[in-house]
Amino acid sequence: MNQPRWLRNVRPYGSPAEDLLIENGRFTQRRPASNEALSATDIDGQNQLLTPALVESHVHLDKTLWGQPWRPNSAGPTLKDYIANERRILREVTTPIAQRAGALLENCIARGSLTMRCHVDIDPEFGLRHVEAMQQLREHYRDLIDLQLVVFPQTGLISRPGTAELMREAMALGVENVGGLDPCGIDNDPVAQLDFVFKLASEFDRGVDIHLHDKGELGLWQIALIADYTERFGHQGRVMISHAYCLGMLPWSQVKPVAERLARLGISLMSSAPADCAVPPFLALRETGVNVCLGSDGIRDAWSPMGNGDMLERAMLLAFRFDLNKDEELAAAFEAATVSGAQALGCEANRLEIGQPADFLLMPVQTLGEAVVSRPPRQVYRAGRLIAAGGRLLDSRL
Repeated sequence: MNQPRWLRNVRPYGSPAEDLLIENGRFTQRRPASNEALSATDIDGQNQLLTPALVESHVHLDKTLWGQPWRPNSAGPTLKDYIANERRILREVTTPIAQRAGALLENCIARGSLTMRCHVDIDPEFGLRHVEAMQQLREHYRDLIDLQLVVFPQTGLISRPGTAELMREAMALGVENVGGLDPCGIDNDPVAQLDFVFKLASEFDRGVDIHLHDKGELGLWQIALIADYTERFGHQGRVMISHAYCLGMLPWSQVKPVAERLARLGISLMSSAPADCAVPPFLALRETGVNVCLGSDGIRDAWSPMGNGDMLERAMLLAFRFDLNKDEELAAAFEAATVSGAQALGCEANRLEIGQPADFLLMPVQTLGEAVVSRPPRQVYRAGRLIAAGGRLLDSRL
């Protein structure tokens, strides 16, 4: 049992200063900031901005080259070229997955992400090796971060014999979510892929998270089909569609009815706010009631040398992409990297409320908008305990 301690003189979301009591890793009381002298157990908030911890809703830790010698991007122009190039590079890399992924995971934690969803490659070439490595890594950091896994058939599910059987084995090992990828563009059989994905998810009572890169009306048709399967299998609130570029390619009049259905079914959307293609219209979707969250996607891997695992920066990129410059719009971008991510992952509310986990950030800025724009140094607390400061994990486990 943790000794009760007060978090003193902090400004939740930029509001007037308060004190919050932390007991057994959760917030249990709050009061206006006191002028009393600090006790030996108090945390001195120094009038800093207090926010929930960040949520990384979509990342590929097992594929990262974080900490490895620089590799120029050598992929061809198409999605299948990128997949083939990645396979070649991963065959050449000798550094264990746990070492590469662990280094990146520690970096993400140090920047304030304490909840994460990681997509893990599975195919007949790799077998369950990536899944097993990521499960071991999760155990190693279980006290610092809540890490969900998605089994991800990168090279195809229906079109790659042996993958479906491996996905079933991964579910039996405890992986939390069933993944899919471009039911039309990769498998060329959307009904067969979605049949398998939703039946497997229902059999093991797991979530669903589908990468959808297919564009235009073909992509929109697949989103409607995913909604059909969600409704048919009673999976409301447990489905995520990642990327969904098609929603930013078509007129809003065509997208809106599909968006309204996503909102009704509790289907979340994940965006990495990329710079090179269409992006789902953030504010319009949000106003329609669709839960839109953020993820880094690949970080320093064979797909791109970009990324640093900072979800505050990802919120800034979302704001930059959509010219969000009003305080309330910047706050919405911050919410996409926190509360919306927690909702999409089916986690606790991730709010600064009584009864919630004391997982939080302290930053020397005035408002959420300033935090998004400046991405300041931050102190990271897990269950009321300081675990990172200045971009470094205080107790590295590498």
